[in-house]
Amino acid sequence: VQLQAYGGGLVQAGGSLRLSCDASGRTFSIDFMGWFRQAPGEEREFVSGINWNGGSTYYADSVKGRFTISRDNAKNTVWLQMNSLKSEDTAVYYCAAARRAWNTRNSRSYDYWGQGTEVTVSS
Repeated sequence: VQLQAYGGGLVQAGGSLRLSCDASGRTFSIDFMGWFRQAPGEEREFVSGINWNGGSTYYADSVKGRFTISRDNAKNTVWLQMNSLKSEDTAVYYCAAARRAWNTRNSRSYDYWGQGTEVTVSS
């Protein structure tokens, strides 16, 4: 499975961005998709996730109510709509895919990773 994340950029605080992640290859093996982020000097952290088939969604407390994850299985695409952005949302955002939906807030549960897309929120 190959993942291509894009859509990052520079935005003012309070603004919005939509990240996209296109999956290709053996996508039938995907059970769960997640978004993680990593700020400079920080560990990679879970942001949001979605069951590939059932569509159940999960969010970190820090983004709940502001970010929305969605997917289109036919297009093999996952989106992360980010609203009311804050300076603390500044990070490189990665999409990831897991063959099994288990302990999905842990980055080690994922089998495939995209290259990351940078989000910078100016205050």
